[in-house]
Amino acid sequence: MYKERTSRLDGAMVWTRTARAGDGSPPCPVLPDGCMDLLWIGGRLLVAGPDTRAYAPEGIAGLYCAGVRFAPGTAPALLGVPAHELRDRRVELADLWSPAEVRRLTARLAVAQDPTAALEAVALRRAAAAGPPDPLLRAVVDALEAGRTVAATADSVGLGARQLHRRSLDAFGYGPKTLARVLRLQRALTLVRAGVPFADAALAAGCADQAHLARETRELAGLTLGAYAALVPGEALAKSETPQPSGSRTTA
Repeated sequence: MYKERTSRLDGAMVWTRTARAGDGSPPCPVLPDGCMDLLWIGGRLLVAGPDTRAYAPEGIAGLYCAGVRFAPGTAPALLGVPAHELRDRRVELADLWSPAEVRRLTARLAVAQDPTAALEAVALRRAAAAGPPDPLLRAVVDALEAGRTVAATADSVGLGARQLHRRSLDAFGYGPKTLARVLRLQRALTLVRAGVPFADAALAAGCADQAHLARETRELAGLTLGAYAALVPGEALAKSETPQPSGSRTTA
């Protein structure tokens, strides 16, 4: 069962998912969305980096899963690591922050009456220390969401193409072209979940036609459009999974 709500942290969402053990149903895939998540999974603090392809969660059956999903471009300043270092990865939070600090936070969440609210409080404290998000990054996301080309987006924020690519790697984990594809796919799939016919959803989201959307769904989500439409709404959006080997730098 998956639930989400708007966070007190601007632009973020707080979600929970209980993966039932023994029902034989595989977890729904995690789809690229341009976001990064702070996770509380089975008593462990983890970080989900930005995805460029569908991710199949493993080892979460019967576990309580919760997360704070940060708006695109906002997590690196809070976590203290460039997004591209975590691209397509799940890592222990202790690989990014002081292990002693993570042990204290883990102990606090383990006894919290509402661990999800406690996890959100961790994100809020980090956000307060990091300061306000870079408005340029929000402008990049807004431009790409509106369907602008990468060149037009670079012009609108006053950056050259190379500068925009470099800033995008640090903030989003990949270049602006990939971010545009991910955001477009999410727009289309939101319409599909709402029952909009595939062809209409494709055009409204900015795809050339239904075949274009079908290709993007297969490449980025690893699913056919029909298979995606059969998923429980919202299930494909939660990042609860087992971490991959790390190697990211540790920050205080």
